[in-house]
Amino acid sequence: MRWMKRFDGSKDSLKDLSIRPHTPHPNAHTSDKIKHIEDLLRRNSYIGLSELYGKLKRDYSYTRHPASLFRFLKKKGIYITPEATKPKYEPKPYDTPKTPGEKLQLDVKYVPKGCYRGSDGAKFYQYTIIDEATRERFIYAYSEHSSHSTCYFVLKVIIYFGYIHKCIQTDNGLEFTKHRENASSGPHIFDILCNKLGIKHKLIRPRTPRHNVKVERSHRNDQKRFYSWLSFYSLKDLNHQMKDYLKRSNKIPLSSLKWLSPLELRSSLISTKHYNKTLVKHINLSTITSPE
Repeated sequence: MRWMKRFDGSKDSLKDLSIRPHTPHPNAHTSDKIKHIEDLLRRNSYIGLSELYGKLKRDYSYTRHPASLFRFLKKKGIYITPEATKPKYEPKPYDTPKTPGEKLQLDVKYVPKGCYRGSDGAKFYQYTIIDEATRERFIYAYSEHSSHSTCYFVLKVIIYFGYIHKCIQTDNGLEFTKHRENASSGPHIFDILCNKLGIKHKLIRPRTPRHNVKVERSHRNDQKRFYSWLSFYSLKDLNHQMKDYLKRSNKIPLSSLKWLSPLELRSSLISTKHYNKTLVKHINLSTITSPE
């Protein structure tokens, strides 16, 4: 065996030897090409890879691929990939509410066009709200993506849960809030509703959907569990199938809830004092036309 032939009684004789070739590759950079590259880099300290390749190709008949030039520069330590200047995001600890009714996350999902079997090209939108403490959700579909749909959805949420939550968290979409350039025209209709109900409306930072991660993750599950096989013919049909799916999804055990379902956790946490059957009597939205 070759290992026995190499062994001379010492451990060093069994170490791996260099695998560097004794002769250069026939397509390797010649000494002249290397000198041309070094001269250009010395005279043009801020030259980029593309410009360097162009000068070599034009002035010195350089025929190699730019990727080969890049590998050569990197191997010689001439080209060093700059380190990322943007600090890596480190998620901060989040205090999830322990009691139902403390905080909700609200968002809108576009219903995939491929699920609709009609020929009129109508669009549909799934409004989703999730209780952060129990992960219990309520979903409902509308044919209009607007502030009016948002208000009517929140009223349905109150009826579904049986009590008014303390806080609703949303993104900065126009169905939830007004942008800065339109703020002078008065408060958003959703903010008016929240004020009448005594609900705090919290906006997340713009372009950071991770702050609404619970409702965003539930939308991904909806796509996999519901929309991947769904076919519907009208808004009424969609809401009928969505109602059955909601019952099913709220009964699915979650690892984040120690393998309890949202309904099981809610029944173990909630008490009768949370319920109030006369929650929407003082709400006056007669000026709003129903979007349905």
